[in-house]
Amino acid sequence: MNTYDKGLMWFRRDLRAEDNAALSHALRACRQLWCVFVFDTDILDPLLARGLKADRRVEFIWRSLQTLDAELKALAQARGVAEAGLIVLHGRAQGLVPELAQRLQVQAVFANHDDEPAAQARDAQVLGDLAHAGIMFHGHKDHVIFERREVLTQAGHAFGVFTPYKNAWLKRITENDLAPHAVAVHSQSLAAIPATLRKPMPSLADLGFEPTNLALLPMPTGAPGAHTLFEDFVERIDRYGESRNFPAVKGPSYLSVHLRFGTISVRRIASVAYAMHLHGMAGASTWLSELIWRDFYHQVLANFPHVVKHAFKPEYDLIKFEHGKHAQALLVAWCEGRTGYPLVDAAMAQINQTGYMHNRLRMVVASFLVKDLGLDWRWGERYFADHLIDFDLAANNGGWQWASSSGCDAQPYFRIFNPVTQSEKFDPQGKFIRRYLPHLAGLPDAAIHAPWQAREMELVAAGIELGKDYPRPVVDHAEARERTLQRYAVVKKTEPPRSAAARVAAPRGG
Repeated sequence: MNTYDKGLMWFRRDLRAEDNAALSHALRACRQLWCVFVFDTDILDPLLARGLKADRRVEFIWRSLQTLDAELKALAQARGVAEAGLIVLHGRAQGLVPELAQRLQVQAVFANHDDEPAAQARDAQVLGDLAHAGIMFHGHKDHVIFERREVLTQAGHAFGVFTPYKNAWLKRITENDLAPHAVAVHSQSLAAIPATLRKPMPSLADLGFEPTNLALLPMPTGAPGAHTLFEDFVERIDRYGESRNFPAVKGPSYLSVHLRFGTISVRRIASVAYAMHLHGMAGASTWLSELIWRDFYHQVLANFPHVVKHAFKPEYDLIKFEHGKHAQALLVAWCEGRTGYPLVDAAMAQINQTGYMHNRLRMVVASFLVKDLGLDWRWGERYFADHLIDFDLAANNGGWQWASSSGCDAQPYFRIFNPVTQSEKFDPQGKFIRRYLPHLAGLPDAAIHAPWQAREMELVAAGIELGKDYPRPVVDHAEARERTLQRYAVVKKTEPPRSAAARVAAPRGG
């Protein structure tokens, strides 16, 4: 028996019909169910104000919604219901959702949780407006395996260190936590969209945006694209532990954007990784750890929301970073890939050209910005937030605070990436550098990692004049390292390492 006669499913960061927690609950609870997605101007307008009219994330969502609409139509048609599908609106979600709920005369709205502070504020407003109209609001866990305060220390506190969190996560996990939420068997509840609401989905131009190069990139959209990527990754997951660190190698899963926008179920991929982990497959165990890191960062955001603007460790807000015109010039050089360090510059070219950056390189460029250039980690976090197609507040903030040593379970402040040795180790033949910095392609492998150290004849043969064809380093790494140790002395709790080996960071890849 249905609990409600009519209901509304509100899609947000869960753009799939398969194994969708809120959708499954809504279909079972309602005799008739409509589905809506809102291109929220509270999110889009700030992007346009910053000049991001060509935003790959908006286009990824736009393309994925077309697939979701087709999936919902197919589910409804299989049950003999025509004219179902997705209602797509453009405006302020906190106003449009209650208005639509009242227009459809529903008794309940269903959505999956979103723990980002702005989303929490939006949902609180929607909840209040719905309650005022006598409409229920039901939220469900879908974006992670364990959320909020589901995994706690023995003392009942949220975790601030990853390894004990991971151990508790693995101790708690059961088959039920990874079980899919059935959708198709309940799809008879999908209702035909009223004629007055049957409108074509807004075009990118209608939203104020323009097409990007997304269609030209190896970044398929929608649930079918996610499934294709996952099936490909499973075939090579046993090599993930080694291959994930080399940016010129097909090592990562490339599923981060699909997890971000929910075009694939985290339960589905975690269940596969967990089963392989139990069978002793090292690569799957490593990847499962990455999925647990993702849960970890989301529970940090939910339990310690101050991290959005401040260091997780308050004492790290005492650090005095560089500022003024010179600092701004260094930031621009970093953003534009003109630091003079090829691996850093190639990584920035990758994000600028594709909206994606290899995880090893995210750590390298973050360390370089904070500990070589001496700039505030929040500056880099904001740039990633604007340019990464897979931008996720919890993971992005956690990664940047990790690199700056200010976050939970972060690398010690005295471990500072050397961009040259990182390049030599993880791109030894310079394949990645040559892909994104083709003007350096003529340099021999040994010289491409540090062109300023190349012999004059090598530069001439490659057609490179330093300072003209490629910049000289904007900072000296050894000198920058000493400045960083002095800068971080304000929060020093551990003596700096005595050996050079201890200075090399060895963080997780992904």
